[in-house]
Amino acid sequence: MNLQKVTFNNKEGQVLEGRLELPVDRHPHNYVIFAHCFTCNKNLLAIKNIVKALTTNGFGVLRFDFTGLGESEGDFADTNFSGNVEDLVAAADYLHKKHTAPTLLIGHSLGGAAVIFAATKIPSIKALATIGAPSSPSHVQHLLKSSLEEIEANGKAVVNLSGRDFTIKKQFLEDLKTKSLPETVKKLRKPILLMHSPQDTTVGIQNAEEIYKAAHHPKSFVSLDGADHLLMNKKDSEYVGEVISVWAKRYLMIENEERLPKTKHQVVASLDSDDGFTTQMKVGNHFMVADEPIEFGGNNFGPSPYELVSSGLSACTVMTLQMYAKRKNWPLENVLVHTTYGKTHALDCESCENNTAKIDTFHRDIQLNGALNQKQRERMLQIADKCPVHKTLNSETQVITKLLDSLQ
Repeated sequence: MNLQKVTFNNKEGQVLEGRLELPVDRHPHNYVIFAHCFTCNKNLLAIKNIVKALTTNGFGVLRFDFTGLGESEGDFADTNFSGNVEDLVAAADYLHKKHTAPTLLIGHSLGGAAVIFAATKIPSIKALATIGAPSSPSHVQHLLKSSLEEIEANGKAVVNLSGRDFTIKKQFLEDLKTKSLPETVKKLRKPILLMHSPQDTTVGIQNAEEIYKAAHHPKSFVSLDGADHLLMNKKDSEYVGEVISVWAKRYLMIENEERLPKTKHQVVASLDSDDGFTTQMKVGNHFMVADEPIEFGGNNFGPSPYELVSSGLSACTVMTLQMYAKRKNWPLENVLVHTTYGKTHALDCESCENNTAKIDTFHRDIQLNGALNQKQRERMLQIADKCPVHKTLNSETQVITKLLDSLQ
Protein backbone atom coordinates (compact mmCIF):
# COMPACT_ATOMS: atom_id res chain seq x y z
CA MET A 1 0.00 0.00 0.00
CA ASN A 2 0.97 3.68 -0.19
CA LEU A 3 2.08 4.71 3.33
CA GLN A 4 2.75 8.37 4.05
CA LYS A 5 3.97 10.02 7.24
CA VAL A 6 1.81 13.06 8.01
CA THR A 7 1.71 15.74 10.69
CA PHE A 8 -0.91 18.30 11.64
CA ASN A 9 -1.57 20.62 14.58
CA ASN A 10 -4.10 20.10 17.32
CA LYS A 11 -6.24 22.87 18.77
CA GLU A 12 -3.37 24.02 20.98
CA GLY A 13 -0.88 24.14 18.11
CA GLN A 14 0.95 20.97 19.13
CA VAL A 15 2.10 18.65 16.35
CA LEU A 16 0.28 15.34 16.03
CA GLU A 17 1.89 12.58 14.00
CA GLY A 18 0.05 10.04 11.92
CA ARG A 19 0.21 7.68 9.00
CA LEU A 20 -1.97 8.05 5.93
CA GLU A 21 -2.42 4.73 4.14
CA LEU A 22 -3.76 4.72 0.60
CA PRO A 23 -4.81 1.86 -1.67
CA VAL A 24 -2.45 0.57 -4.33
CA ASP A 25 -2.36 2.70 -7.50
CA ARG A 26 -5.81 4.24 -7.22
CA HIS A 27 -7.51 7.24 -5.69
CA PRO A 28 -9.40 6.38 -2.47
CA HIS A 29 -13.15 6.43 -2.97
CA ASN A 30 -13.54 7.62 0.66
CA TYR A 31 -11.26 8.75 3.50
CA VAL A 32 -11.43 7.29 7.01
CA ILE A 33 -10.06 8.40 10.39
CA PHE A 34 -9.19 5.72 12.94
CA ALA A 35 -9.22 6.55 16.68
CA HIS A 36 -7.14 4.22 18.87
CA CYS A 37 -7.92 2.97 22.37
CA PHE A 38 -7.11 4.67 25.68
CA THR A 39 -3.30 5.02 26.16
CA CYS A 40 -2.69 3.01 22.95
CA ASN A 41 -1.12 4.46 19.81
CA LYS A 42 -1.50 4.35 16.04
CA ASN A 43 0.92 1.41 15.68
CA LEU A 44 -1.10 -1.21 17.53
CA LEU A 45 -0.96 -4.34 15.35
CA ALA A 46 -4.73 -4.76 15.36
CA ILE A 47 -5.12 -1.24 13.96
CA LYS A 48 -2.65 -1.99 11.17
CA ASN A 49 -4.58 -5.12 10.21
CA ILE A 50 -7.90 -3.27 10.16
CA VAL A 51 -6.45 -0.44 8.11
CA LYS A 52 -4.92 -2.87 5.61
CA ALA A 53 -8.31 -4.47 4.99
CA LEU A 54 -9.81 -1.02 4.42
CA THR A 55 -7.14 0.11 1.96
CA THR A 56 -7.45 -3.17 0.07
CA ASN A 57 -11.12 -2.24 -0.39
CA GLY A 58 -10.28 1.21 -1.75
CA PHE A 59 -10.40 3.40 1.37
CA GLY A 60 -7.74 5.90 2.38
CA VAL A 61 -7.15 5.74 6.15
CA LEU A 62 -5.53 8.21 8.55
CA ARG A 63 -4.39 6.76 11.88
CA PHE A 64 -2.60 9.06 14.31
CA ASP A 65 -1.41 9.40 17.89
CA PHE A 66 -3.59 11.46 20.22
CA THR A 67 -1.92 14.35 22.02
CA GLY A 68 0.79 13.16 24.42
CA LEU A 69 0.89 9.61 23.07
CA GLY A 70 3.22 7.84 20.65
CA GLU A 71 5.07 10.30 18.43
CA SER A 72 2.69 13.23 18.96
CA GLU A 73 3.63 16.29 20.97
CA GLY A 74 2.07 17.26 24.28
CA ASP A 75 1.89 15.89 27.81
CA PHE A 76 -0.62 13.08 28.26
CA ALA A 77 -1.15 14.20 31.86
CA ASP A 78 -2.61 17.48 30.59
CA THR A 79 -5.04 15.84 28.16
CA ASN A 80 -8.62 14.73 28.58
CA PHE A 81 -11.39 13.03 26.63
CA SER A 82 -12.59 16.32 25.14
CA GLY A 83 -9.08 16.84 23.82
CA ASN A 84 -9.23 13.49 22.04
CA VAL A 85 -12.43 14.56 20.34
CA GLU A 86 -10.81 17.83 19.27
CA ASP A 87 -7.82 15.88 17.92
CA LEU A 88 -10.22 13.96 15.68
CA VAL A 89 -11.69 17.23 14.44
CA ALA A 90 -8.16 18.48 13.70
CA ALA A 91 -7.45 15.27 11.76
CA ALA A 92 -10.61 15.79 9.72
CA ASP A 93 -9.57 19.39 8.97
CA TYR A 94 -6.19 18.12 7.77
CA LEU A 95 -7.78 15.63 5.36
CA HIS A 96 -10.22 18.26 4.12
CA LYS A 97 -7.39 20.70 3.33
CA LYS A 98 -4.83 18.25 1.96
CA HIS A 99 -6.96 15.50 0.38
CA THR A 100 -10.73 15.01 0.75
CA ALA A 101 -12.93 15.43 3.80
CA PRO A 102 -13.43 12.11 5.67
CA THR A 103 -16.76 10.32 5.44
CA LEU A 104 -16.19 7.48 7.90
CA LEU A 105 -14.95 7.40 11.50
CA ILE A 106 -13.78 4.21 13.23
CA GLY A 107 -12.96 4.03 16.92
CA HIS A 108 -11.56 1.30 19.15
CA SER A 109 -12.47 1.18 22.87
CA LEU A 110 -12.47 4.73 24.28
CA GLY A 111 -11.66 5.84 20.74
CA GLY A 112 -15.06 4.44 19.83
CA ALA A 113 -16.73 6.78 22.28
CA ALA A 114 -14.60 9.64 20.94
CA VAL A 115 -15.71 9.12 17.32
CA ILE A 116 -19.37 9.29 18.37
CA PHE A 117 -18.81 12.74 19.89
CA ALA A 118 -16.55 13.80 17.01
CA ALA A 119 -19.17 12.80 14.43
CA THR A 120 -21.38 15.61 15.71
CA LYS A 121 -18.59 18.11 15.00
CA ILE A 122 -17.45 16.92 11.55
CA PRO A 123 -20.09 17.71 8.88
CA SER A 124 -18.59 15.42 6.24
CA ILE A 125 -19.03 12.23 8.29
CA LYS A 126 -21.70 9.96 6.81
CA ALA A 127 -21.18 6.82 8.92
CA LEU A 128 -19.19 5.53 11.90
CA ALA A 129 -18.12 2.22 13.39
CA THR A 130 -17.05 1.34 16.93
CA ILE A 131 -15.06 -1.64 18.22
CA GLY A 132 -15.37 -2.62 21.88
CA ALA A 133 -16.57 0.88 22.81
CA PRO A 134 -17.85 1.81 26.29
CA SER A 135 -21.36 3.21 26.55
CA SER A 136 -20.02 6.00 28.75
CA PRO A 137 -16.56 7.62 28.60
CA SER A 138 -16.44 7.48 32.40
CA HIS A 139 -16.25 3.68 32.07
CA VAL A 140 -12.49 4.15 31.83
CA GLN A 141 -12.48 4.90 35.57
CA HIS A 142 -12.65 1.19 36.36
CA LEU A 143 -9.14 0.90 34.91
CA LEU A 144 -8.02 3.44 37.47
CA LYS A 145 -9.98 2.14 40.47
CA SER A 146 -6.89 1.45 42.58
CA SER A 147 -5.75 5.06 42.10
CA LEU A 148 -9.04 6.97 42.23
CA GLU A 149 -8.65 7.95 45.89
CA GLU A 150 -5.13 9.24 45.28
CA ILE A 151 -6.27 11.23 42.25
CA GLU A 152 -9.12 12.77 44.24
CA ALA A 153 -6.86 13.56 47.22
CA ASN A 154 -3.74 14.81 45.40
CA GLY A 155 -5.20 15.94 42.11
CA LYS A 156 -3.19 13.35 40.18
CA ALA A 157 -1.59 9.89 40.36
CA VAL A 158 0.80 7.73 38.38
CA VAL A 159 -1.15 4.76 37.02
CA ASN A 160 0.35 1.67 35.40
CA LEU A 161 -1.67 0.59 32.38
CA SER A 162 -0.59 -2.32 30.20
CA GLY A 163 2.92 -2.16 31.66
CA ARG A 164 3.40 1.60 31.15
CA ASP A 165 3.14 4.45 33.64
CA PHE A 166 0.78 7.35 32.91
CA THR A 167 0.03 10.40 35.01
CA ILE A 168 -3.73 10.88 35.32
CA LYS A 169 -5.00 14.20 36.65
CA LYS A 170 -8.30 14.94 38.34
CA GLN A 171 -9.39 17.14 35.44
CA PHE A 172 -9.34 14.04 33.20
CA LEU A 173 -11.92 12.31 35.39
CA GLU A 174 -14.04 15.43 35.75
CA ASP A 175 -14.14 15.84 31.99
CA LEU A 176 -15.34 12.25 31.54
CA LYS A 177 -18.27 12.88 33.87
CA THR A 178 -19.56 15.71 31.68
CA LYS A 179 -19.98 13.50 28.61
CA SER A 180 -23.30 11.70 28.09
CA LEU A 181 -22.79 9.26 25.25
CA PRO A 182 -26.38 7.89 25.06
CA GLU A 183 -27.75 11.41 24.62
CA THR A 184 -25.18 12.13 21.93
CA VAL A 185 -26.00 8.89 20.09
CA LYS A 186 -29.71 9.73 20.11
CA LYS A 187 -29.03 13.04 18.39
CA LEU A 188 -26.49 11.63 15.96
CA ARG A 189 -28.82 10.31 13.23
CA LYS A 190 -25.99 8.69 11.25
CA PRO A 191 -25.54 5.02 10.28
CA ILE A 192 -23.57 3.27 13.01
CA LEU A 193 -21.96 -0.17 13.23
CA LEU A 194 -21.22 -1.59 16.68
CA MET A 195 -18.71 -4.46 16.93
CA HIS A 196 -18.11 -6.08 20.30
CA SER A 197 -16.92 -9.37 21.75
CA PRO A 198 -19.12 -11.21 24.26
CA GLN A 199 -15.87 -12.28 25.95
CA ASP A 200 -14.52 -8.74 26.32
CA THR A 201 -13.43 -8.48 29.97
CA THR A 202 -12.25 -4.88 29.68
CA VAL A 203 -15.43 -3.35 28.27
CA GLY A 204 -18.39 -5.69 28.82
CA ILE A 205 -20.81 -6.59 26.03
CA GLN A 206 -23.63 -4.73 27.80
CA ASN A 207 -21.97 -1.50 26.70
CA ALA A 208 -22.73 -2.33 23.06
CA GLU A 209 -26.32 -3.08 24.02
CA GLU A 210 -26.72 0.31 25.69
CA ILE A 211 -25.30 2.17 22.69
CA TYR A 212 -27.44 0.14 20.30
CA LYS A 213 -30.63 0.92 22.24
CA ALA A 214 -29.83 4.64 22.25
CA ALA A 215 -29.00 4.84 18.54
CA HIS A 216 -31.51 5.38 15.75
CA HIS A 217 -31.70 3.23 12.64
CA PRO A 218 -29.84 2.45 10.49
CA LYS A 219 -27.80 0.71 13.17
CA SER A 220 -26.02 -2.63 13.04
CA PHE A 221 -24.35 -4.96 15.54
CA VAL A 222 -21.74 -7.62 14.78
CA SER A 223 -20.54 -10.00 17.47
CA LEU A 224 -16.78 -10.60 17.64
CA ASP A 225 -17.23 -13.95 19.30
CA GLY A 226 -14.03 -15.22 20.91
CA ALA A 227 -12.06 -12.01 20.49
CA ASP A 228 -10.31 -10.17 23.30
CA HIS A 229 -10.57 -6.42 23.82
CA LEU A 230 -7.36 -5.56 21.94
CA LEU A 231 -8.04 -8.01 19.08
CA MET A 232 -4.68 -9.70 19.63
CA ASN A 233 -5.63 -12.55 17.30
CA LYS A 234 -4.78 -11.40 13.77
CA LYS A 235 -7.83 -13.13 12.31
CA ASP A 236 -10.12 -11.06 14.54
CA SER A 237 -8.70 -7.70 13.45
CA GLU A 238 -8.67 -8.72 9.78
CA TYR A 239 -12.32 -9.76 10.10
CA VAL A 240 -13.19 -6.41 11.65
CA GLY A 241 -11.58 -4.56 8.76
CA GLU A 242 -13.36 -6.62 6.11
CA VAL A 243 -16.78 -6.27 7.76
CA ILE A 244 -16.46 -2.51 8.18
CA SER A 245 -15.36 -2.17 4.54
CA VAL A 246 -18.43 -4.00 3.22
CA TRP A 247 -20.86 -2.37 5.66
CA ALA A 248 -19.67 1.19 5.04
CA LYS A 249 -20.00 0.97 1.26
CA ARG A 250 -23.77 0.72 1.71
CA TYR A 251 -23.86 4.23 3.16
CA LEU A 252 -21.02 5.99 1.34
CA MET A 253 -20.80 7.26 -2.21
CA ILE A 254 -18.45 5.04 -4.19
CA GLU A 255 -17.58 6.84 -7.40
CA ASN A 256 -15.79 5.28 -10.32
CA GLU A 257 -12.28 4.66 -9.10
CA GLU A 258 -9.61 6.20 -11.27
CA ARG A 259 -6.13 4.85 -11.53
CA LEU A 260 -3.43 7.14 -10.20
CA PRO A 261 -1.42 8.72 -13.02
CA LYS A 262 1.89 7.30 -11.81
CA THR A 263 2.86 4.71 -14.38
CA LYS A 264 1.66 3.27 -17.66
CA HIS A 265 1.88 -0.28 -16.37
CA GLN A 266 -1.03 -2.72 -16.27
CA VAL A 267 -0.06 -4.36 -12.99
CA VAL A 268 1.10 -2.75 -9.74
CA ALA A 269 2.29 -4.68 -6.68
CA SER A 270 2.87 -3.18 -3.23
CA LEU A 271 4.48 -4.86 -0.20
CA ASP A 272 5.17 -3.31 3.21
CA SER A 273 8.19 -4.37 5.26
CA ASP A 274 6.10 -6.10 7.94
CA ASP A 275 3.74 -7.96 5.58
CA GLY A 276 5.88 -11.02 4.89
CA PHE A 277 4.92 -12.13 1.38
CA THR A 278 1.30 -10.91 1.41
CA THR A 279 1.29 -8.50 -1.52
CA GLN A 280 -1.45 -6.04 -2.51
CA MET A 281 -1.93 -5.90 -6.27
CA LYS A 282 -3.80 -3.88 -8.86
CA VAL A 283 -4.23 -5.96 -11.99
CA GLY A 284 -5.75 -3.80 -14.72
CA ASN A 285 -8.79 -2.32 -12.99
CA HIS A 286 -9.08 -5.18 -10.54
CA PHE A 287 -7.59 -5.67 -7.09
CA MET A 288 -6.25 -8.83 -5.53
CA VAL A 289 -3.66 -10.32 -3.19
CA ALA A 290 -0.62 -12.45 -4.02
CA ASP A 291 1.19 -14.54 -1.42
CA GLU A 292 3.31 -17.62 -0.83
CA PRO A 293 2.18 -20.89 0.77
CA ILE A 294 2.51 -21.21 4.53
CA GLU A 295 5.29 -23.80 4.15
CA PHE A 296 7.38 -21.16 2.38
CA GLY A 297 6.81 -18.47 5.01
CA GLY A 298 3.69 -16.87 3.56
CA ASN A 299 0.10 -16.64 4.78
CA ASN A 300 -1.43 -18.31 1.71
CA PHE A 301 -3.84 -15.37 1.35
CA GLY A 302 -3.52 -15.39 -2.44
CA PRO A 303 -1.89 -17.15 -5.38
CA SER A 304 1.89 -17.30 -5.59
CA PRO A 305 3.76 -15.43 -8.38
CA TYR A 306 4.17 -18.61 -10.45
CA GLU A 307 0.52 -19.50 -9.90
CA LEU A 308 -0.35 -16.08 -11.30
CA VAL A 309 1.78 -16.75 -14.37
CA SER A 310 0.15 -20.18 -14.77
CA SER A 311 -3.29 -18.62 -14.38
CA GLY A 312 -2.50 -16.23 -17.24
CA LEU A 313 -1.65 -19.16 -19.47
CA SER A 314 -4.79 -21.07 -18.49
CA ALA A 315 -7.08 -18.07 -18.96
CA CYS A 316 -5.56 -17.15 -22.30
CA THR A 317 -5.89 -20.76 -23.50
CA VAL A 318 -9.60 -21.11 -22.74
CA MET A 319 -10.36 -17.69 -24.24
CA THR A 320 -8.44 -18.48 -27.42
CA LEU A 321 -10.08 -21.88 -27.86
CA GLN A 322 -13.61 -20.59 -27.27
CA MET A 323 -13.04 -17.66 -29.65
CA TYR A 324 -11.80 -20.01 -32.38
CA ALA A 325 -14.68 -22.46 -31.86
CA LYS A 326 -17.24 -19.67 -32.11
CA ARG A 327 -15.69 -18.41 -35.33
CA LYS A 328 -15.81 -21.93 -36.78
CA ASN A 329 -19.28 -22.56 -35.32
CA TRP A 330 -18.03 -25.74 -33.65
CA PRO A 331 -20.03 -27.30 -30.75
CA LEU A 332 -17.55 -26.51 -27.98
CA GLU A 333 -19.58 -26.14 -24.78
CA ASN A 334 -16.81 -25.80 -22.24
CA VAL A 335 -13.02 -25.72 -22.02
CA LEU A 336 -11.19 -26.77 -18.88
CA VAL A 337 -7.45 -26.11 -18.62
CA HIS A 338 -5.24 -27.36 -15.79
CA THR A 339 -1.80 -25.72 -15.63
CA THR A 340 1.09 -26.32 -13.23
CA TYR A 341 4.57 -24.89 -13.18
CA GLY A 342 7.83 -26.63 -12.42
CA LYS A 343 11.35 -27.14 -13.64
CA THR A 344 12.25 -30.12 -15.84
CA HIS A 345 15.72 -31.41 -16.60
CA ALA A 346 16.77 -29.99 -19.94
CA LEU A 347 16.93 -32.45 -22.80
CA ASP A 348 18.33 -29.96 -25.27
CA CYS A 349 20.18 -26.93 -23.97
CA GLU A 350 23.50 -25.16 -24.21
CA SER A 351 24.77 -26.68 -20.97
CA CYS A 352 23.92 -30.31 -21.66
CA GLU A 353 27.17 -31.36 -20.05
CA ASN A 354 25.68 -30.17 -16.77
CA ASN A 355 23.32 -32.91 -15.61
CA THR A 356 21.59 -30.52 -13.20
CA ALA A 357 20.51 -28.08 -15.93
CA LYS A 358 16.76 -27.47 -15.90
CA ILE A 359 14.31 -25.43 -17.94
CA ASP A 360 11.08 -23.76 -16.83
CA THR A 361 8.18 -26.02 -17.70
CA PHE A 362 4.41 -25.49 -17.70
CA HIS A 363 2.32 -28.65 -17.78
CA ARG A 364 -1.03 -27.89 -19.41
CA ASP A 365 -3.89 -30.40 -19.62
CA ILE A 366 -6.89 -29.41 -21.74
CA GLN A 367 -10.38 -30.87 -21.51
CA LEU A 368 -12.76 -30.09 -24.39
CA ASN A 369 -16.43 -30.64 -23.61
CA GLY A 370 -18.79 -30.78 -26.56
CA ALA A 371 -19.64 -32.91 -29.62
CA LEU A 372 -16.33 -32.30 -31.40
CA ASN A 373 -15.03 -34.89 -33.85
CA GLN A 374 -11.46 -36.16 -33.67
CA LYS A 375 -10.20 -33.82 -36.38
CA GLN A 376 -11.68 -30.80 -34.61
CA ARG A 377 -10.17 -31.88 -31.30
CA GLU A 378 -6.73 -32.20 -32.87
CA ARG A 379 -7.08 -28.75 -34.44
CA MET A 380 -8.06 -27.28 -31.08
CA LEU A 381 -4.86 -28.68 -29.57
CA GLN A 382 -2.89 -26.85 -32.26
CA ILE A 383 -4.81 -23.64 -31.62
CA ALA A 384 -4.01 -23.86 -27.90
CA ASP A 385 -0.34 -23.38 -28.78
CA LYS A 386 -1.26 -20.15 -30.58
CA CYS A 387 -2.59 -18.56 -27.40
CA PRO A 388 -0.83 -15.15 -27.05
CA VAL A 389 0.44 -15.90 -23.53
CA HIS A 390 1.78 -19.25 -24.75
CA LYS A 391 3.64 -17.43 -27.51
CA THR A 392 5.05 -14.93 -25.01
CA LEU A 393 6.31 -17.68 -22.73
CA ASN A 394 7.94 -19.45 -25.67
CA SER A 395 9.55 -16.31 -27.09
CA GLU A 396 12.68 -14.49 -26.06
CA THR A 397 11.58 -11.77 -23.66
CA GLN A 398 13.23 -8.93 -21.85
CA VAL A 399 12.44 -7.00 -18.68
CA ILE A 400 13.47 -3.34 -18.69
CA THR A 401 13.69 -1.98 -15.16
CA LYS A 402 14.08 1.55 -13.84
CA LEU A 403 13.80 3.19 -10.42
CA LEU A 404 10.97 5.61 -9.65
CA ASP A 405 11.17 8.41 -7.10
CA SER A 406 10.40 7.21 -3.58
CA LEU A 407 7.43 8.44 -1.56
CA GLN A 408 8.10 11.34 0.75
